[in-house]
Amino acid sequence: MSDDILVRYCSPTIAGLKTGSMFSYCFKNDTDKKETVRRLNQSLGKKGLRVIPLKQTNNRTLLYVYRPSKLEKDLKSESAREILDQFGYKSDAYGQCIARLVKRIKKTDSFPHEVGLFLGYPPEDVSGFINNKAANCKCCGWWKVYGDEQKAQKTFEKYTKCTRLCCSLIAKGCSVEQLAVSY
Repeated sequence: MSDDILVRYCSPTIAGLKTGSMFSYCFKNDTDKKETVRRLNQSLGKKGLRVIPLKQTNNRTLLYVYRPSKLEKDLKSESAREILDQFGYKSDAYGQCIARLVKRIKKTDSFPHEVGLFLGYPPEDVSGFINNKAANCKCCGWWKVYGDEQKAQKTFEKYTKCTRLCCSLIAKGCSVEQLAVSY
């Protein structure tokens, strides 16, 4: 996997602005997947990032790139706990929550709606998405917004600007390790 693919889909997470990112990638084979994930964890782990495969369908793998310290904080909020409790998450330990998410993702072809919490979306927007069955949002950008529209729009702009900048720097020869912010 080239650095530009990782940066295209995960820049705000790499830059420390966002808790996590997910994207699908087609590996050559299982060995390629394992080696790539191991290499990324070795190089990005020093910066507080982790990469894990969540689900494989045919030769495509859904990857989760995240910052454990941010995820742990996000999942311990009272509003996040309320959502997670609805879907059988028994612990607020982020590792156990990821394990539960993996089980839920593998059971279905669609995403469990609480996945937004693992990506750093505001709990009020995740709850709004669930309660409204993905309809009636105030606006849509990096996620569907049901809460603070102005704050979300500023965040969308920040994420988009970050992605453009990181993609530009990768094209000029920077590596993902150079772009990754220690957190």
